[in-house]
Amino acid sequence: MAEATTATAERTLIHYETREGIAYLTLDDPPANTYTHEMMRQLDDAILKARFDKEVHVLVLTGAGEKMFCAGANINMLRTSDPTFKYFFCLHANETLSRLEQTPKLVIAALNGNTVGGGLEIAMAADLRIAKRGPAKFGLPEVTLGVLPGTGGTQRLVRMVGKSRAIELMTTGRLFDVDEAQRLGIVDLAFEAEGRDGFLAQVHDYARQFCPPGRAAKAVGRIKRSVQSGAEIPFEYGLTLERELQQQLFQSDDAKEGLAAYVEKRPPQFKGN
Repeated sequence: MAEATTATAERTLIHYETREGIAYLTLDDPPANTYTHEMMRQLDDAILKARFDKEVHVLVLTGAGEKMFCAGANINMLRTSDPTFKYFFCLHANETLSRLEQTPKLVIAALNGNTVGGGLEIAMAADLRIAKRGPAKFGLPEVTLGVLPGTGGTQRLVRMVGKSRAIELMTTGRLFDVDEAQRLGIVDLAFEAEGRDGFLAQVHDYARQFCPPGRAAKAVGRIKRSVQSGAEIPFEYGLTLERELQQQLFQSDDAKEGLAAYVEKRPPQFKGN
C-alpha cells in the first residue's frame, strides 16, 4: 500500500511505501535529489513512521530517477540562508540521521546513482549500502565549496576507512567509482541491473531475507543496535548492552520458536515478535 509522508503542506519530497515488510523511503527532488530542511523534516517523519509500524522490519532508502541517489544539501538554500538557519539545519540533519542509525530495524541504502556530498552522508547512516553498478560516482567534495562534510561525514567516514584515508578523501574532495567504494568498505554490495526498477527488485529480494517468517527480524534489529551503539562505548559497557539486548530476545516469541524449531529439526516460522 503506497502512502505519501509530508511534514508540511508543501510538495512531497520523501515518498513512503511499504511492501512485504519493507518500507521504502525515496528522496525525490529532481534533478539531483538534493535535500532542504523541508526534505529532512519529511525524512524524519518517515523514519519515525517506519519505526512505529509493527509490520515494517527493514527500511530501504533510495533516490528517484535513474542517475542520482542524492547530491547532498541544496546549495542555493545554503547560499541564501543566514548562519543561524545553517546551524540549526545541520543540527536537525544530524538528529535525523542519528534517529535512522539508532532505529532497531535494519536500514539499507539502495544507491541507484551518484552518491556525493550529503548524499553519501545519508548513505553512511544506513547499516548496509548496496550500489547499482555503472558510471555512478561517490565522494565527499565539500572542501571544494570551502566547507566540510557537516551531516556526520567526518565522523562516519573515519569509522569506516580509518583516519588517514578519511582525511585524504575529504581534503582532496575527489570522486571515485563503485569498485573503489567497495574496496574502501563504503559500499557493501554492488548489483548488476538494468535500470532503477531492476536494481530495486534485486534490493527487495535481498532485503526480504531479513523479514519473517524466514528470519527473526527482532533479532536482526537488536544485532544492529548492539553494534551501532556498542562500537561507540567502552568494551565492558558494550558487553553489558549486548547482555541486556540478549535478555530481551530470550523473552521473545521468536526465540522460543527458533529454539523449538532447532530441537524439532524443522525450519523456524518467525513472526517478528
